Amino acid sequence: MGEEKRTGLTARKYLTQLEELDININQDLEMLEEMKANASGLNGVDYGREKVQTSHMGDSLGNAVTRYVAFDGKLHEEIERFTSARNRIITEIRGLHDRKYTQLLFKVYVQFKSIRQAADEMKMSYRYTIQLHNKALKSFGETYKDLRYLA
Repeated sequence: MGEEKRTGLTARKYLTQLEELDININQDLEMLEEMKANASGLNGVDYGREKVQTSHMGDSLGNAVTRYVAFDGKLHEEIERFTSARNRIITEIRGLHDRKYTQLLFKVYVQFKSIRQAADEMKMSYRYTIQLHNKALKSFGETYKDLRYLA
């Protein structure tokens, strides 16, 4: 990690950050759904408990709603960062000014398709697409020399 921080990221590592951000957002969306279910107060009421005026039972619902709202805000910020990073990466990919490179890198690193899927869609052999992918990554790395972690 120390070497990577000093010299920057490889083109592949830099571009795969977008998919990592997407995975994190999807995981957070699942967690938000769980929090929503907890905050909706569908836990039922325990009528067997002794009723006490100073009970904090009602606070658990309020706390769950507060946590949900805070996490929802964090998720929206995460989505904003993803959108910004996605737009930046698209602009950088297009900056290569090579139709095949941009098409392939867009499919793999923005649409999250496999190289095999990209090869099929571009009507190229898998072996050639791997070679093209390596050349495109090399070109990206030469064009953008000091690649760092996004946000």
